[in-house]
Amino acid sequence: MVNVSYTTASGDLIAQTPTGPIIYNLGDIAWVLTSTALVWLMIPGVGFFYSGLLRRKSALSMIYLSMMTVAVVSFQWFFWGFSLAFSEGANRYIGDLRHFGLKGVLDQPSAGSARIPSIVFCVYQLMFAAITPILAIGAVAERTHLGPLIFFVFVWSTIVYDPIACWTWNPNGWSFVMGGLDFAGGTPVHISSGTAALAISIYLGKRRGYGTERLAYKPHNTSYVILGTVFLWFGWFGFNGGSALSANLRAAQACIVTNLAASVGGLTWMLWDYRLERKWSAVGFCSGAVSGLVAITPASGFVGAPAAVAFGVVAGTACNFATQLKYIFHYDDCLDIFASHGIGGMVGNIMTALFAQASVAGFDGITVIPGGWIDHHYIQLGYQLADSTAGFSYSFVMTTIILWIMHFIPGLRLRTSEEAEIVGIDDAEMGEFAYDYVGVDAELLPKQSYVDDAPRELRPVEVERSDVSTPPDMEEKRAAAPRSSEGA
Repeated sequence: MVNVSYTTASGDLIAQTPTGPIIYNLGDIAWVLTSTALVWLMIPGVGFFYSGLLRRKSALSMIYLSMMTVAVVSFQWFFWGFSLAFSEGANRYIGDLRHFGLKGVLDQPSAGSARIPSIVFCVYQLMFAAITPILAIGAVAERTHLGPLIFFVFVWSTIVYDPIACWTWNPNGWSFVMGGLDFAGGTPVHISSGTAALAISIYLGKRRGYGTERLAYKPHNTSYVILGTVFLWFGWFGFNGGSALSANLRAAQACIVTNLAASVGGLTWMLWDYRLERKWSAVGFCSGAVSGLVAITPASGFVGAPAAVAFGVVAGTACNFATQLKYIFHYDDCLDIFASHGIGGMVGNIMTALFAQASVAGFDGITVIPGGWIDHHYIQLGYQLADSTAGFSYSFVMTTIILWIMHFIPGLRLRTSEEAEIVGIDDAEMGEFAYDYVGVDAELLPKQSYVDDAPRELRPVEVERSDVSTPPDMEEKRAAAPRSSEGA
C-alpha cells in the first residue's frame, strides 16, 4: 500500500518513503505528464515527416514503424530499459536490474528531480527512449523487411540507447560526473540515432536505381512533411521545456529558445535552397526547422535567446551542406537522417560549450554549473567533444555489430528483395497502402527518351526492357492496375 497524503497548506503530495517523508509538487507533476503527452505526439510526427519524403508505394510503412517503435520500446522500458538507464546502482556506463519490471518505481524520489516521483520521471523518459529508434530506422526506407525491425529496436534500445542515456543523465554516469552538459538529448537521442542511421545506410547498401533518374523523385506528399513538422515542433516544447522537470522559469526559457532556434533554422535552410533554384521550398523550411530543434536540444536549458538565433543559423547551414556527404562518401541515406540529427546533434553539443551560461541554468533556483566559454569556462568544449565523440563512436560500432549479427541469423536479415523494392514495401511487407492507388509502372522502365518537339509531360516513352527483370507476378499486377497520370 502506497502511503501518500496531501499538505493542508499547498495541497502538494506527501509520500512516506523509507528515508522519510518527501513532498512532491503537483504542478511539476502535471507539467511533466503534459510534456510526456507532447513528446509522444512527436513519434507519429516522425512517421508522417519521413512518409511524406518517400515515394507513395512505401509511405505507409514509415507511419507504421513509428507506432511499432512506441510499442516495442514501451515493453523494453518496462522490462529493463529504465533500470539500465536510471537505476541508483549504475556504474559509469550502465545501470543494474534493480528496477527490473519497474520494481520499486512508484513514489520513490526520481533520478532527475526531487520534486517529482520516480514513476513520473520514468514515463517521461520513456518517450525519449521511444522516439530515438524511429529516428534511426528511417534509414531502412524502401529496402528492408519490417519483421526483423521489431527485434532490432528492442536490442538497439538495450545495447545502444540505454548505456548512452545512463552515462549522460544518470548521476553516476561518466559524462555526467565529468561535467558534460546535455539538457534534453543531444547525444542520447540525436547523435546516437543519426549515427545509427549512417551505419544502417552503409550496411543495407544502395536502393535499386541509385544514381539514376529512377531515384530523382520529389517527396510524394509535402503536406505530410509539413504535418510531421507541426507535430515535431509542437511536441518539442515538451521535449525541451519538460526536461526542466518542473514548471519554472527554466522551462519557460527552454520553450523560448526552442521556438526561436526552429524558426531561424527553417528560414536559414530555405534561403540556402533559394539561392540554387529560386524557389521557396516548404520541404527546405521544414528540414531547417527540424535541424534548429535538434541543435538547440542539448543547450535549451543553458543558453539565452540571442544564442538561440546563432544555433538556428549554424544548424540550418551545417545540416543543409551536410546533406551532400552522402554523395561524397557514396551511401544511400535517403532521408538525410545523419545530416539532420547526427550533424545537428554535434553542432548543438559544441555550441553548448560556447554559449552555456551559469545564470540561465540557475533559472530553476537549483542548478549550478560553471557555464561555457561565455563564462570563461573553456574546458567545457573538451567535455562536449568527448561526449559527442563517445556517442558517435559507440552508436556506430554497436549498431554495425547488431546488424551483422542479425545478418547471419535466419529470418532476421534486413535487406529485402529487388522485387519487393519494385512493388513497394507497403505491398510486399504489409499488403496495405497509404492510398487507394500506387503506381509502379515507372519503376519498371529504364531511362526514358522523349520526342524533342512535344511538351515534356506529354512526350511518349520509348521503352528498352533489356535491363529490366520483371517479377513473374508483376505482369498480372500491371495488367490489372487502373491507369493514372500519377507517378510512383
